[in-house]
Amino acid sequence: MTVIYPRKFQNAMSARDILKRVVSDRELHLITLNRYRYSEQRSCKDLTEIIEQLDGQPKELIKDLSHHISDEARHAMWLTDLLVDLGADIGKPPGTSYIDEFDRLIDRESYTTKSDLEDAIIAALAAINITEKRGCEYFSAHIYALKKAPQTEENIKIRETIEKILPEEAGHVRWGNRWLAQIADKSPEHRQKVEQAKLKYAAIEQAAFESGDITLGAELRRVAKLVEVANTLPLWQRPQYLMERLPQTLLAPELQLVRVEAAQKAWQRDPQAFMEKFVPMFLNGIQKQEKTGSRE
Repeated sequence: MTVIYPRKFQNAMSARDILKRVVSDRELHLITLNRYRYSEQRSCKDLTEIIEQLDGQPKELIKDLSHHISDEARHAMWLTDLLVDLGADIGKPPGTSYIDEFDRLIDRESYTTKSDLEDAIIAALAAINITEKRGCEYFSAHIYALKKAPQTEENIKIRETIEKILPEEAGHVRWGNRWLAQIADKSPEHRQKVEQAKLKYAAIEQAAFESGDITLGAELRRVAKLVEVANTLPLWQRPQYLMERLPQTLLAPELQLVRVEAAQKAWQRDPQAFMEKFVPMFLNGIQKQEKTGSRE
């Protein structure tokens, strides 16, 4: 069975590249930790919705999902305690939410038959599996970056917290792999459904992950990602999926707000660094768009 992993950010920066920069900037570091907290907390809600949708069947999966919720709630608690101890914000993180964008891109359907319920289970497992893989990638990179950073009391405390979370997240990935493999082994039709779901949710996760891009041309890159997601759907579903999500993807009003806030903050903190680093980074988006266009 195909094994699918999340891709790099814009196929350029690895998780280690990103976390090295994050750890060196305390404000950004605390925001990142708060994003972890928000995602862990939010996943409890999303997993609960899946349990309610399944309505008691299959019992073994319901049991596993309830344990999963317990783990995620504990992770959110650890991260909340950590952030409070560090005097950091624990409100909704600024900017585009990865988990909100992931939910926006999901094509939700109603499930009424036994076959529909099975499709719902496959979709839920594939979605959980790919997001957990991203979490493991970033927690692992974060620990690596913290080990390379100055061993301050704060950095050690952050690393110890993430080190408690990572093994359980890795366990969630193995759990998802096992469930998907068991379903795929039932028949060639089941295997095809599982493989299709994995491709679909990998495309959705990548699009959601890259929604944090604020450089020029990001709107068009978001549209390209949206088309990639649509291409994983049956032909008759693609037009409606695109038309429902295209306006918000192309206009992206929250993206404009994030750009302004980021520029203001960068200018206020260090005008020279704003001109030397932020502006070139922002304009670099045009070059990325031109390179993408030339390949096409």
